[in-house]
Amino acid sequence: MTNCGSGSESCCTGLEIPGGTYYRTYTNSGGGPTGQADPATVSGFRLDKYLVTVGRFRQFVNAWSNGAGYAPPAGSGKHTHLNNGNGLAATGGGYEPGWVASDDSNIAPTNANLACDATYQTWTASAGLQENLPLNCVSWYEAYAFCIWDGGFLASEAEFELAAAGGSQQREYPWGSTSPGTANQYAIYAGYFAGNSKGIAPVGTATLGAGLWGQLDLAGDLFEWTLDWFATYVNPCTDCANLSATYRVIRGGAYNFDTTNLQPSHRGYDCCPPSARSNHIGLRCARTP
Repeated sequence: MTNCGSGSESCCTGLEIPGGTYYRTYTNSGGGPTGQADPATVSGFRLDKYLVTVGRFRQFVNAWSNGAGYAPPAGSGKHTHLNNGNGLAATGGGYEPGWVASDDSNIAPTNANLACDATYQTWTASAGLQENLPLNCVSWYEAYAFCIWDGGFLASEAEFELAAAGGSQQREYPWGSTSPGTANQYAIYAGYFAGNSKGIAPVGTATLGAGLWGQLDLAGDLFEWTLDWFATYVNPCTDCANLSATYRVIRGGAYNFDTTNLQPSHRGYDCCPPSARSNHIGLRCARTP
């Protein structure tokens, strides 16, 4: 059972994405994709409609209980619907390991750690007016652990881009080719949202920005952690992930970044070892089909 908690979510079972083949590298300026390269084939999966909110994450913090409570079982968090339960194929050979028990000590969602930015953090020590804001200041380890606790896993980079690009449609933005504008209808970005002092909007605020399969905020509000480490794409890619490098990949753009970061093919990474906490990074969970 999932633990949806406070926020705009009515459930967290994910929206179906049928999977398919698309190009991870491409340019689209409204006239269709060009410069296509680095094909990827992704099997069907489910991806949550919303970013994880402060209210939803608060339940995980309570379950973790200052380290005395929940920790993911070793090996959990795999894409168990793939490769006879072994999960994603690692680009260097083998399969995803799932949760590594030695990383239990890297889960530390304390009030102090989740308060990584006095101005822009969305976490509050007790429930208040920010429960519907997307959680930031969360490390990759905590994002992965949360999704496991919530019955899912972190999407691979290829899965996230498939959802954002609309698969083989290779969209300019998740919603299509309409300019995101400045009215927060399609995406929360470049400091245009003025609904609170942070410039970070409640999840789902940009109602016209839904991707092909219904997910909101795939571009803007907060970047999102993915499973992969950053490396040059390996071809071919069939349900693949890069599981060995220095930085974890983030995707999707954020409230204080420009339109380039909203494009599905854009890759972010250089800020982000897995221990990083940032006011512009949050999370979303994926699930088996």
